[in-house]
Amino acid sequence: MQSTLLRIGTRGSQLALAQAHETRDRLMAAHGLPEDAFEIVVVKTSGDQIQDRPLSEVGGKGLFTKEIEDMLLDGSLDLAVHSSKDMPTVLPAGLDITAFLPREDVRDAFISPKAKTLRDLPHGAVVGSSSLRRQAMVKRLRPDIDVVMYRGNVQTRLRKLDEGVVDATLLAHAGLKRLGLGDVVTSVIEADDFVPAVGQGAICLESRLDDEKTNGLLSAINDPETRVRLEAERAFLGVLDGTCRTPIGGLATVDGDTLTLKGVILKPDGSQMHEVEHSGSVQDAEAIGLAAGEELKSKAGPNFLTS
Repeated sequence: MQSTLLRIGTRGSQLALAQAHETRDRLMAAHGLPEDAFEIVVVKTSGDQIQDRPLSEVGGKGLFTKEIEDMLLDGSLDLAVHSSKDMPTVLPAGLDITAFLPREDVRDAFISPKAKTLRDLPHGAVVGSSSLRRQAMVKRLRPDIDVVMYRGNVQTRLRKLDEGVVDATLLAHAGLKRLGLGDVVTSVIEADDFVPAVGQGAICLESRLDDEKTNGLLSAINDPETRVRLEAERAFLGVLDGTCRTPIGGLATVDGDTLTLKGVILKPDGSQMHEVEHSGSVQDAEAIGLAAGEELKSKAGPNFLTS
């Protein structure tokens, strides 16, 4: 007999654990449950183990979810907590994103001991980032800057910055805030200048489609606005490229009953960029995302994603 009510799967980084604890705490508050009704299970994913090369070379986003999803499917876990931006657009059969927690700040944070903003960095400065989107956007704004691949968890990247390995780095503002590290931020880059990654700042909860008990509990902590925004963003990404091999940004915002999605796609070297913006009813979130993705694909041309 299962000794705990819910087994929550997560990666083992401090940020992933903070997200798992937030999920547990919200479930405790929503249902009046004690802490010992939950077990947080740490799973080491392929993405955590590969540190010597860009993930885009070895499989992309699914590397942060596969082992956790395998445990969901075999019944070892009841739900999984993910950063939405790590989620592939196509999920394994039998699994679904059941709920989203309220979205945090979507913006990127600039961190540097040498300049207040990206534009203020000295000529030839070195910026570290593992994100193809951030790398391309940095190169577009500052072609003179050297951008290097920069893997590791948040604490590792900050330590490398302190050690002078790079002159600056960019991280998700949401993750820094969740870790209580907001004070390390030199400046925050507005989303109009740096369109965020699809799902940035949003925590999603994945479970088995046929697990009515778990899904019923999760429905109480689902944030409807975050869900509708992510429906549009994930549909948009799915049209273009469901992996992390292409620099893509997408952000949906909601104002009353209107949803607006802004999307961009760039060449990895930042030399070309195409933009799109679509608006419509929140009830048509997925359709808006699909239309924006198709328009951007048309603008970029057939060879943009492969060349």
